[in-house]
Amino acid sequence: MRPRTSDHFESLTGSLLLAHPSMQDPHFRRSVILMSSHDAEGAMGVVLNRPLGKKLGQLNPSFALGPLADVPLFSGGPVQPEQLVICAWRIHPEGDGFRLYFGIDPDKAAELGMMEGMHLRAFVGYAGWQGGQLENELGRDTWVVSPVPVDLLDYKQDDHLWRGVLGALNFEWKLLADEPSDPEVN
Repeated sequence: MRPRTSDHFESLTGSLLLAHPSMQDPHFRRSVILMSSHDAEGAMGVVLNRPLGKKLGQLNPSFALGPLADVPLFSGGPVQPEQLVICAWRIHPEGDGFRLYFGIDPDKAAELGMMEGMHLRAFVGYAGWQGGQLENELGRDTWVVSPVPVDLLDYKQDDHLWRGVLGALNFEWKLLADEPSDPEVN
């Protein structure tokens, strides 16, 4: 899918970018990126499958005793890794989309965390592209675009997420997703 044609720009906001199986860049290899914004000026999102094995309360003592202490912490991407981005989302019960709150302040996150079906995550850093950069990468088949599946959070949030979402697109992608990282162990 290419988001830009000569007369039309198709935003990928709310979509997933799945790293092409041949991508070797260590920042994005086998990554799943939730796109929070995408327009002619650029694009931004967070990597969903790079858990840090820590909670927000372990990152910053100001969160340790509050309602956000147990929010899982992820590496959101290579851009501004010192920046904390808190996100919340809820998948619609009918499976026809989701509501995303991106870059919310801690008070709003705590409020949203009380809502049924709402998922909270904290990210250090994010993935970002300047205007035209993502479109160029898409033109070189660096990324595979996918809608957000209803079962997104049912997958283990590591390479299993990438394999599961990519493999669900069609049989050919499933074959590529299931290839071992090292062909020697095949």
